[in-house]
Amino acid sequence: MSEREATPVVATDPQATEPQADGPPAIDPPSSEAPATEAPAAAEPATEEPAGLRPRGRLQALRHTQRSWSVVVLAVLIALFSALRPDQFVSVFNAKSIAVDASSYLLIAVGMTFVITIAGIDLSVGSVLVFSGVVALKVMLAIGGTGPLTCLAGLAAAVLAGLLWGLLNGLLTTRGGISPLIATLGTFAAATGLAFVLAGGQDMHGVPDSLANTLGFGGVLGVPYTVLIALAVAGAAAFVMSQTRFGRYTMAIGSNEEAVRRAAVNVNRHIVKVYMLSGALAGLSGYVSLARFQTTTLNGHQTDMLQAILAVVIGGTSLSGGVGTVLGTVVGVAIPSVLTDGFVILGFEPFWQQVALGAALVAVVMVDQRRRRNKSRG
Repeated sequence: MSEREATPVVATDPQATEPQADGPPAIDPPSSEAPATEAPAAAEPATEEPAGLRPRGRLQALRHTQRSWSVVVLAVLIALFSALRPDQFVSVFNAKSIAVDASSYLLIAVGMTFVITIAGIDLSVGSVLVFSGVVALKVMLAIGGTGPLTCLAGLAAAVLAGLLWGLLNGLLTTRGGISPLIATLGTFAAATGLAFVLAGGQDMHGVPDSLANTLGFGGVLGVPYTVLIALAVAGAAAFVMSQTRFGRYTMAIGSNEEAVRRAAVNVNRHIVKVYMLSGALAGLSGYVSLARFQTTTLNGHQTDMLQAILAVVIGGTSLSGGVGTVLGTVVGVAIPSVLTDGFVILGFEPFWQQVALGAALVAVVMVDQRRRRNKSRG
């Protein structure tokens, strides 16, 4: 019995002593098992990484879905108005008119895209547009002449004026701790009042003929300069949003501001930059509007911020932040312009156009919120 006990001990001793004799090899079998267990563990992050990124993938899917939906809506509107008034709606002149109108809104809508992507809002763009136009015209009148230097001085004054209003909006929301809605509503009223003060309470005239004949009515190969400028700005903004660190920070702040702060990113500075971008583009739009209408149009831009927000949200940018698409905004800005042009051709009163725009904004926001809830649950 002792021998039988010895033999098992001897039989087990090689197995017990071999691991003890081969120290590192003894750890190798567990280590070989560890990779086997770590391989799944390494594979788990590989499978968990998409899971971690799944909300972003859902948001991107939501963005592309809504952009496709906006293209369908635009196509339906064009088909509807073409069928109702084919000789008036379907023409090169009308298409050019729609493109010029949309280009004015596109400039401020591009800036609004960045603001809404960080979960902010800018209600002051319309009044900043008017204020910048007034400042630009006063500068050009003070310099005198119709040369290119005068026009460039007006352009610099308009963009700088918008930039300063954007800086003020950013500081009010970050340093002042005021919600973007209230801060930009206050600057909306302030910029409107100051524009009337500078203009003396009435529209100003005296835009240089060289500016009106080139930027206002000129073009290349039949395409107006205003359209080309708006498309160039939109293309540059789309690249910045999708391919640069600035765009990534913009989306990340709108998605999870606190996480971006913990990543050692100066969130307040970036928010101020975004509002400055929106203000600068509003100033540029004011300069373009000045060249088009050859007057300051003090009362002509009260609903511009509504159309800009509508275009941005229709294009696929979420009001909750974290999702932004400039290319979608390009599509979205065409819908209000086509709708307004179609109503004019059909003979509807201008008041019904505002009703339609307001109803469209509410409907789009409802659809956006519902889709986001469904995506987050799924």
